[in-house]
Amino acid sequence: MINTEIIHPEILKTLAAAGHGSTVLIADGNYPMSTGGYSDAPRVYLNFAPGLLSVTDVLGPIVNTVPIESVTAIAPDDGSEPSIFKDYRELLPSGMKINKVKRFEFYDAVNQPTLALMVATGEKRTYACILLTIGVRTL
Repeated sequence: MINTEIIHPEILKTLAAAGHGSTVLIADGNYPMSTGGYSDAPRVYLNFAPGLLSVTDVLGPIVNTVPIESVTAIAPDDGSEPSIFKDYRELLPSGMKINKVKRFEFYDAVNQPTLALMVATGEKRTYACILLTIGVRTL
């Protein structure tokens, strides 16, 4: 028996197999899971109903399970910052910069062979997709 917040077998298996530079997408309820993202990346559907589960419900336990090197998040073309960024900052390692990119630039980043996992959520907020890059384990 493992001792972690995450108990989903596919997520645990994929995170354990991922390494430095691998990426993990946590997607809001609007992200095109069937057509977006690297085709070989496993897809986990946690979007049971609108609002269940949220991006931040998934982000917190993942941040507590794997080291995060960098973060890329989708943002509106006008450069404004979505309200969810405040929540990201509370969950991410202290001082971590959030790289804001436009929609199609984000889609390109998620379509790379480094994508190890895609997690669909029922997040209702728009511009609430985040791409985590796994860092180096120091312990």
